[in-house]
Amino acid sequence: MPELPEVETIRRTLEQLVVGKTIKEVAVFWPKIIKMPEQAEQFQDALKGQTIHAIGRRGKFLIFHLDAYAMVSHLRMEGKYGLHKKDEEYDKHTHVIFSFTDGTELRYRDVRKFGTMHLFSKGDELMNLPLQHLGPEPLSDEFTVQHLMDRLARTNRKIKPVLLDQSVVVGIGNIYVDEALFRAGIHPERIASTLTEAEITRLHQEIIATLSEAVEKGGSTIRSYVNSQGQIGMFQLELLVYGRKGETCNKCGTPLEKLVVGGRGTHICPACQPLNG
Repeated sequence: MPELPEVETIRRTLEQLVVGKTIKEVAVFWPKIIKMPEQAEQFQDALKGQTIHAIGRRGKFLIFHLDAYAMVSHLRMEGKYGLHKKDEEYDKHTHVIFSFTDGTELRYRDVRKFGTMHLFSKGDELMNLPLQHLGPEPLSDEFTVQHLMDRLARTNRKIKPVLLDQSVVVGIGNIYVDEALFRAGIHPERIASTLTEAEITRLHQEIIATLSEAVEKGGSTIRSYVNSQGQIGMFQLELLVYGRKGETCNKCGTPLEKLVVGGRGTHICPACQPLNG
């Protein structure tokens, strides 16, 4: 699933491609993708004549800011956007097409059909699900060491599932949690409330540093993820533990291991991230 750096890369790309374009019509071939309003026909009718003024992001969600509406889009596992000319062919995995008045089309393609789209009246998107209960952005001033300390102190869950909880901090998924925990020297199975102030401060720093570097390099390309222009994310070349089971740790030379934490495949260095802290 694309995480914050990948979604931010898509946001920046779409901002260059579609801001200022006016929607002529919308075709929906898989209505289950549209979660709000209830009928796909209402979604299509509402968007006719709307101009895209900006592309925002909240965690892993894209927000299309239009004249009267905000469209919240979640790519989930396989969702992708691409800008095409009207006469270009599309395949069976293209489920929504936004046709613009200039003859171009923004197409949403999703092999697994897990993606979602919600349409809200402008200004209502942050007060309703799926954005309503999200935690602070990790690259914002709201994500402080104190916030992280307060949230970790209140739970006896393992640290990795806590960091994956989007109500604690948004946008961090499996890849970047593994990377940040490794860089901070914290085992993913540590109980969150047992972390010291020094460990939490270091973890806070590494979350920000890892995500900032990944955003700068366009994210990571894992499995079939590419951004909306088909470019790969170069941060995958700098992953220190994720997907490197059996390879040697860049810091100490110990073979990296893979285990399951909270139902998620998890990559660690057993020497750099001792469970006993």
